[in-house]
Amino acid sequence: MFLNGSWFLRQVGVPWLAYIKTCFDWALGGCMHDLTIRNATIIDGSGGPRYKGDIAVNGNQIASVEPAGSLAPGREDIDASGLLVTPGFVDIHTHYDGQVCWDKEVTPSSWHGVTTVVMGNCGVGFAPVRPGNEDELVSLMESVEDIPGTALHEGIPWGWETFPEYLDAIDTPYAVDIGAQVPHVAVRHYVMGDRSYDEATEHDMAAMRDITQDALEQGALGFSTSRFYGHLDKAGNLVPGTNASAEEMCTIGEAFENVDHGTIEIISDWLENADELKWIEHIVRTTGRPITTLTGVGSKEIWSLASRLEQDNLTLRPQVGARPASILMTLEGTINPMRQHQAYREIEKLPVAERRAKLKEPEFRARVLSEEKMLPRNKDAVRMMNNYESIWVMDESLSYEPSNEDSVAFLAQMRNQDPLEVVMDTLADGAPLLVMFGRYPGHLEGQRELIADPRSVFGLSDGGAHCGVLVDASVPTYMLTYFTRDRKRGPKMTPEFIVHKMTRDTAELYGLTDRGLVKAGFKADVNVIDYDNLALHKPEMVYDLPGGGKRLVQGAEGYKATICSGVVTYRDGEHTGQLPGRLIRGGKL
Repeated sequence: MFLNGSWFLRQVGVPWLAYIKTCFDWALGGCMHDLTIRNATIIDGSGGPRYKGDIAVNGNQIASVEPAGSLAPGREDIDASGLLVTPGFVDIHTHYDGQVCWDKEVTPSSWHGVTTVVMGNCGVGFAPVRPGNEDELVSLMESVEDIPGTALHEGIPWGWETFPEYLDAIDTPYAVDIGAQVPHVAVRHYVMGDRSYDEATEHDMAAMRDITQDALEQGALGFSTSRFYGHLDKAGNLVPGTNASAEEMCTIGEAFENVDHGTIEIISDWLENADELKWIEHIVRTTGRPITTLTGVGSKEIWSLASRLEQDNLTLRPQVGARPASILMTLEGTINPMRQHQAYREIEKLPVAERRAKLKEPEFRARVLSEEKMLPRNKDAVRMMNNYESIWVMDESLSYEPSNEDSVAFLAQMRNQDPLEVVMDTLADGAPLLVMFGRYPGHLEGQRELIADPRSVFGLSDGGAHCGVLVDASVPTYMLTYFTRDRKRGPKMTPEFIVHKMTRDTAELYGLTDRGLVKAGFKADVNVIDYDNLALHKPEMVYDLPGGGKRLVQGAEGYKATICSGVVTYRDGEHTGQLPGRLIRGGKL
């Protein structure tokens, strides 16, 4: 048999080693799996109850899920006794459009169990672009998403013009899978040039529609637009497309009538406005494609529209995040309240350790307290840095759910200090100051209720963006540690529900039907988690972007293994060097 078999294998070109390996597998009592995860507590992403089981992986797919103790060790084996196994997390709201050019691990999202990211959100991105206009897109991304321009200038190789050419350029190996949306701002700038801040003509609209359709046909996962009045360019102008007409939006929407995939993301300040909702509903009904809108506590009309469309088997998913809109203020961050003081400006070029020491010196503190502040022109910035009732010292548990006793104003009163002294003490200790936007009611019940609503979809991590003020790429870990385990100021949610919201639910919205479940036949994207010891690290500023650019990041511990496409990419938080991830092309799974 061996001789005959080897002769046959030589004829068909199969190497001897592969044949010998197969014989050994037969001798061991059957086909050995590439990877087994045994004795696991499985939360499979469906929302159903956890169960004990073994998982077999062959190639990039889950081959089978069996009762615990059923499988023999595979070629690679993970003993998951006492550990949770979940699908890899699918993060649908990131801004890695430039970072994927230089960071093939796609950090920090990959540190937090994310195995799929969707970028090109908020209408901003880097394609299409006319040669010579690249700097303008960099400037817009830097202004809107707080990504250091030096990093983008030095890290992006450029060389593309169309969106399909951009996809080809980023079609390289990664630690995670990536997918991209067509950004309205870039499309408008490409079509209209210097007129991109003006009203579009019928010709402009048709050109934008055609570019969007071509991008979808070549693999874009969707289209995104920003109608948010906080998205400004460096000159203080609303980004192109903010005030685009309903006609323009509906014309671009026609691109989805001719393809069988694609999701539309809309960021809008007008989701309670009847005219805004009218064109949104028109696009959903004429295209049949799903729309997701960014939604906060207090919105009502968008939820009603979502319910009406759901009755007709149409999809509108209000997108909500793990935390309320907020920022962190640190000495090294984009927003630093000490910059309002001349005394601090004189030392702000010193190493951070020396600046922290200065904040503790009595003479320096006395000078700060005696100085008149140099307030910024922006009223929101003034409020963020000086409304001490709404500035909180981040607690040790990193809960983002402070009480009144955590506010700078309350702590100053209790310590018989000036609020500025509390600010200096906090920053000197290396702790962040938390600022919430809008009215914070003293708890996160409104946020929890939005997440729990079956109409909502989980997003808004902004991974790769807001480098000087946010660490929200860590929200998968935050949701599992805080909202399912550690919360004391209100009800928790079950790990089964949260895992579903971060896996199968997000995957399906973007048509990624091959992932998000621990089930035979699905993509082998898996996390092995020490749930009891899962924890977030404190935020820290690192200077690892191209050109020495900085970003605020937050690590984690408790991820025993992360697996993408059947390959272990992280063990105990350390990258294995493997890059099995790929570019996802919409409609081509």
